[in-house]
Amino acid sequence: MMTESMVYPNERRGALKQWDVVVVGGGPAGMMAAGRAAECGAHVLLLEKNPGLGAKLLITGGGRCNLTNAELDTRKFLAKFKKNDQFLFSTFARFGIKETLAFFNANGVPTKVEDGLRVFPVSDKAASVRDALVRYMKHGKVMVSHGSIVTGFKVGKEMIEGVKVRGRDDIHARSFVLATGGKSRPETGSTGDGFRWLEKLGHTVSDQAAALVPLALSDAWARSLSGVTLSDVKLTTIQNGVPQDARKGRLLFTHTGVSGPMVLNMSRDIGELLKYGSVSLLLNLFPSSDQGALDRRLMQIIDSQKTKLFKNAIGNLVPAALVPILLERSTIAPDTYCHSLTRDERKRFVRELTGIELHVKGLLGASKAIVTSGGVALTEIDFKTMRSRKFPNLYLVGDVLDIDRPSGGYSLQLCWTTGYVAGMSAAEQVRIGSGR
Repeated sequence: MMTESMVYPNERRGALKQWDVVVVGGGPAGMMAAGRAAECGAHVLLLEKNPGLGAKLLITGGGRCNLTNAELDTRKFLAKFKKNDQFLFSTFARFGIKETLAFFNANGVPTKVEDGLRVFPVSDKAASVRDALVRYMKHGKVMVSHGSIVTGFKVGKEMIEGVKVRGRDDIHARSFVLATGGKSRPETGSTGDGFRWLEKLGHTVSDQAAALVPLALSDAWARSLSGVTLSDVKLTTIQNGVPQDARKGRLLFTHTGVSGPMVLNMSRDIGELLKYGSVSLLLNLFPSSDQGALDRRLMQIIDSQKTKLFKNAIGNLVPAALVPILLERSTIAPDTYCHSLTRDERKRFVRELTGIELHVKGLLGASKAIVTSGGVALTEIDFKTMRSRKFPNLYLVGDVLDIDRPSGGYSLQLCWTTGYVAGMSAAEQVRIGSGR
C-alpha cells in the first residue's frame, strides 16, 4: 500500500495512470536516482519492499557510513576498479567525487576525511546520510511506497511497460530504474531479485559471490581477541608455503576471525585460493621495522626495566590483550623477569611480532558481505546514461552491475554516481518523449 506520509507534498499522485519514472529499490542508488529524476521535473514513484528506506545504508561503516573516498583524481579513483574503470569514466565525468561531496554538504551533511581518504559524516551516523536523501526526494515531490514487493517487469515489444507488484495492479511508467542491489546482507532486502528479472529480460548476469567479507579463523586463541583493533599492520597470504599477496592497514579481531578494511579487500582473492587448498596468514605487527631493529628496541626495554616481569615491561609495545598470546606462542613463562629472559626467548618473541600465523577457516559468506561480486554484464549498459542496451527505457544502477571494488567508500560512490546519472537520464528521456 502507498504510505500517505510519503506523498510529497499534498498532491495525490496515486491516481496517476502512468508515472514518468518508477524506481525499484530504496537503497542509496535508488534514492539518489529518484531524487535526481524528480529534481529534473519528472513525476517519480519509488517502490521499496522494506518498511523503511536505506536498510543496508544504515549499517555501512559500522553504522557510521563511509560515504565515499576523497581521492579527487578520477583516474586514480577509478584505477581501484581495475579492468572495469574503462566503463566508468563517462559516468564519473557527469557526477564524481567532488560533486558527491558538494551534494551532501549542501544537503545538510558536513563530512570529514579519515585514514585511507575515507569520508564519513561529521555526525558519525549513517542516518544523517539517509535523511539527506529523504529530504532530497521530498523536495522533488517523489512518492514512496513502502512494503511494495515487486515480482517482475511487464514487457512490451521493445520497451518495459510496467512492474508487477504483489497484491496490486501493475504500475506503468515511461522509464524504470532498477536499484535492487546484490545479494549481500539479505536481511536488509538484498536478495538478488533483480538479477532473476534481468535474466528473464535476456541480460547476461554473472554468478554473484560474496566479495568483501570478513574471514573465519580456525585458531581458538584468536577468539579471545574479539574487539581488538590493530592499526598499521601487515597481512601476508600464504598457500603451500608461498606468499600470494601482502597488504598493510587496519585489522579487527571478531568473535569468529578477522575483519577490517584490509581483510575485506583481500577476501575475494583468499576465497579463490581456498578452492585449491588451505590458506594461512602471517600477521606482522611492525611492518616498518625489521627483526634486527625490533630486537634492539626490545633489548632497550629489558635493560631499562630489569626488575620487572617481562609481560609488564612490554605493555607499551603491544596491546595488552596480545601479551599472553605472544608469551605462549614464544614459550615464555608468564612469571619471567626481564633480567632472566634468555637470548633465544627474546629472538622467538621478536619472530612472533613479525609473523603471527593465522589459519583461514573460510569466508563468512553473503550474510556478512559488504558487497557481492557478479551482476549484469557491463557491455550491455550505456554508461553515459546507465541505460540498458536491450530495453531503452530501463536503467541499471549500483550493486546490480558486475563491478568489483574495494572497501573504503568505493561502493557507495558507485551508487551515488550511477544513481544520479540514471535519474537524470530517465527524466531526460521522458521530457524528450513527451515534448515537455
